[in-house]
Amino acid sequence: MNNIKRFDSKTFNALKAKAAQSERRRANLNVHASYEDIVQRLFIAMMPDSYVRPHRHVQSHKWEFFMVLEGELELIFFDDNATVTERLVLSSSGDCSGVEIPPNVWHATVCHHPVVFMEVKQGPYKLDEDKGFAHWAPEEGTEQVPDFLNALKNASVGDVLSM
Repeated sequence: MNNIKRFDSKTFNALKAKAAQSERRRANLNVHASYEDIVQRLFIAMMPDSYVRPHRHVQSHKWEFFMVLEGELELIFFDDNATVTERLVLSSSGDCSGVEIPPNVWHATVCHHPVVFMEVKQGPYKLDEDKGFAHWAPEEGTEQVPDFLNALKNASVGDVLSM
């Protein structure tokens, strides 16, 4: 039974501590053995000041699944023109804790408090093919990010977000 992988509060607390120390303010723990695996499974801890640039998964067969394990995560969905079409709160203790996003759907994630969630998606994972980033959102690490992240967190359905 030594090959059974266990994921507990100690695991998640260590992941949150790693995220708090990370420049990107998030950290992941891969469950899959390789980026070549056909199913990619990972736990992600994210801090409130972490910026996830709006993106979509452009390969027609690549969906993405999220399940919140601790805390709360907001998913923000957009149309092609940067208009917010939906906000969805995923909560470990709320009405909705998970979602599966189909391919080619613009989305971003934000949180107001530290969160731990699981992501599952189809592999293999190839960095240059995984995401199509929104041209209307700033690149990670640029000076526009703090203002844009604040706009993301406060956007309502129907708002248009762009740099």
